Amino acid sequence: MNTQEAQGFAGKWLPAWTGNRPEELLEFYAEDVFYLDPGIPSGVKGKAELRTYFVKLLAQNPDWVWTQIEAIPLEGGFLNKWLAKIPMGDKVVECIGVCLVQFNEKREIQRNEVYFDRSRLLAEIQALQATRKT
Repeated sequence: MNTQEAQGFAGKWLPAWTGNRPEELLEFYAEDVFYLDPGIPSGVKGKAELRTYFVKLLAQNPDWVWTQIEAIPLEGGFLNKWLAKIPMGDKVVECIGVCLVQFNEKREIQRNEVYFDRSRLLAEIQALQATRKT
C-alpha cells in the first residue's frame, strides 16, 4: 500500500467513527478481525465481538471526530497517525495517536491496533463526573 492509497482509505474509514453508526464502521472490517485499543488492551477477535464493543463505544462518543495526520505505508497496510477531537462537556479534548491497519486480500481490515496516551482524556472524564456530582 502506498501513501495515497492509505490516505484514500482513511478518508472513508475515519469519518465512519463519528455519528454513532457502528454498522457502517463495521463494513470496513473482516469477519475474523483482531482489534485492540487502550480500552480493551487484550483485544477482541471476530466481527461479532467487535460489533458489541463498537456499539457501546460509539454510543458513548457520538460526536467525536477523527482525522488523519499522516499515513506511513507498510506491507499489507499502513500506520495511521491521527487526531481525535472528543467533546467532553463544554470542552473538546484533542488526542493524537497511532494505529496499525492491516488488510486481508479483500482490502478489509484484518488487524487494527490503536495506541494513544489516554491519561488526559481520563482526567477530563473524572473532572466532568465530579462537576455533575456537585
